[in-house]
Amino acid sequence: MSDEIDKYYTTKELPKRLQPREMFDRIGAEHVPDEVLLAILLRFGTKGHNVVDLSRQLIQHFGSLTSLVRAKPAEFRKLKGIGPTKARELKAALELARRLSQEQVEESPSIHGPEDAARLLREQARELEHERFWVFPLDTRNKLKSQPIQITQGLLNSSLVHAREVFLVAIECKAAAILVAHNHPSGNTSPSPEDLKITRDLIAAGKLLKIKILDHVIVGQLRPGQASYYLSLRESGLVNFSE
Repeated sequence: MSDEIDKYYTTKELPKRLQPREMFDRIGAEHVPDEVLLAILLRFGTKGHNVVDLSRQLIQHFGSLTSLVRAKPAEFRKLKGIGPTKARELKAALELARRLSQEQVEESPSIHGPEDAARLLREQARELEHERFWVFPLDTRNKLKSQPIQITQGLLNSSLVHAREVFLVAIECKAAAILVAHNHPSGNTSPSPEDLKITRDLIAAGKLLKIKILDHVIVGQLRPGQASYYLSLRESGLVNFSE
């Protein structure tokens, strides 16, 4: 498609089947390329670049849709053809998408395994630039008693993640058990020695309080050499949750 588009100067001069709105109507929103969806939001290109070219440049400039979501309107305006109004409208659309991705389909979803927990955090974690630590308070049937609760932000270490804060959440929610999770902004899900220490400390504290730690999930991104975008410390065998 890109070779055909590059032959033309304006969007109206594109073959009708390649014009963004026509393509959107013909094959559906879920099937059009990212640059076509952006082109519909941006509406107009600039002199020498049709709107699809401008959209493609925007994606190439930021490198990924995740980086695009993180960007501020002022960063959009660095590209020729994107003024204050387009930057504002684009950021508004991306923010709506971000908020929609965080809404939960079920009022009280069940956490049957680490994948369920990772899925609830995946979209939010993708755009974070710092590590955050969450507690999932669960009832006796492993249903969430509340949405995952963030208790800290920043580089995780034992001075930031206090057992008292983790279990205060569990006690306030009257949780029968908890699952904890944090993100790795780098995308690499490999646990650090500090991640393992924090987990063992929480397991020990949970035994005293009779509140079981079911798992510690690290959420990253799918990278070459990684089997998944998340890692379960229970499934990895790096920490014994039955001690």
